[in-house]
Amino acid sequence: MKRTIGILFVAALLMSGCGSSKKQLEIGNYDAAISKAVADLRKKPDSEKDIETLERAMNIALEQDNERIRFLKIEGRANAWDEIYIIYKKMSDRQTAVRTVTPLRYQGRTIEWPYVDYMQEMVIAKKNAADFYYAHGQELMKNNTKESYRQAYAEFARAREYVGDYPNIDQMMQESHYLGISRAWVTVKNYSVIKFPEEFEKDLLALDLPRLNSEWVEYYTTAPNNDTQIDYYININLRTIAVSPDRQFQRDTLVKARVEDGFDYVKDARGNVMKDSLGNDIKVKKFKDLQCALIQTVQVKECVIQGDVEMMALYPERTIKKEPIGARSDFEHISARAIGDVNALSAEQKKMLQSQPVQFPMDIEMVIMCTENLKTAIRGFMEANRRYIN
Repeated sequence: MKRTIGILFVAALLMSGCGSSKKQLEIGNYDAAISKAVADLRKKPDSEKDIETLERAMNIALEQDNERIRFLKIEGRANAWDEIYIIYKKMSDRQTAVRTVTPLRYQGRTIEWPYVDYMQEMVIAKKNAADFYYAHGQELMKNNTKESYRQAYAEFARAREYVGDYPNIDQMMQESHYLGISRAWVTVKNYSVIKFPEEFEKDLLALDLPRLNSEWVEYYTTAPNNDTQIDYYININLRTIAVSPDRQFQRDTLVKARVEDGFDYVKDARGNVMKDSLGNDIKVKKFKDLQCALIQTVQVKECVIQGDVEMMALYPERTIKKEPIGARSDFEHISARAIGDVNALSAEQKKMLQSQPVQFPMDIEMVIMCTENLKTAIRGFMEANRRYIN
């Protein structure tokens, strides 16, 4: 309700800022014309154009509002009291604004509208609107559907906003909200021949699900209470878990390098050291060739997990979405030894010499290494298909 009034108020303000008050009057935006005329009259109280516009727009707006209220009351619809309250609230706010510039003098007469106390009518309308929302919410609860529970929650919220003292209103809001929530249980089902430890499943389900929750949707990764109704299953089905054997092989590389090895004097034909133009001895660099055999031991192991994620609704039971997922992890370790002059090796190759062969990870460790990649795939599926959980 407050949101509706706020929207109408903002809309009036926006329209009042567009064009003159007379222009707003001509196109039938009477409240916008009034707002604009009042704003202009505060700056220039003797503006005849705005006084004339205000008078015409105010009279038409009052006539239309009173006629609409009269019609709604004669019609007698229980759900009309919300609109009646909004109209009275608008009339009260309009009156407050206009009274900041009246009385006005115009062509020898005084323009002023008699004060009307709208408070009693507003209180009656609010009470009647709240009664309707409260009763309508109770009726909606009898439909026993998620949508009706959610609508009932909104009706109870409106009733409490207007009045706030209905019997058990807080309890009824809690009940309707609880019954209106859709709950999805995310589980892991292992159909492969490899059995993984309990911590693997816990880690795989650490998906930061709270950020996917909304007002009406909750995700679970552990079994809920027996009295909690589950509406959706999201099954992570692991079909294949393949771990390769431990593999080790060698790569032999002959590394050659030419490095500086001192210098020699340049001599003439008679064996004398030659001089440059400054009288310094002429020298030339000497080089030598080095070589070293680099023997690398490469240890590798791979793990591949393949499966699918299946999203199922229970009421009625059906499969909503099913997509394949997969992940892999790779282990690689390189150690090396050298035969020959290690000065022929690069800095990176020399660093390899500091590493020794290691123990291969166990198969289950390779499976656990897949977790993060698999979690990324699962999160991607759930985020892309969250619209189906409603």
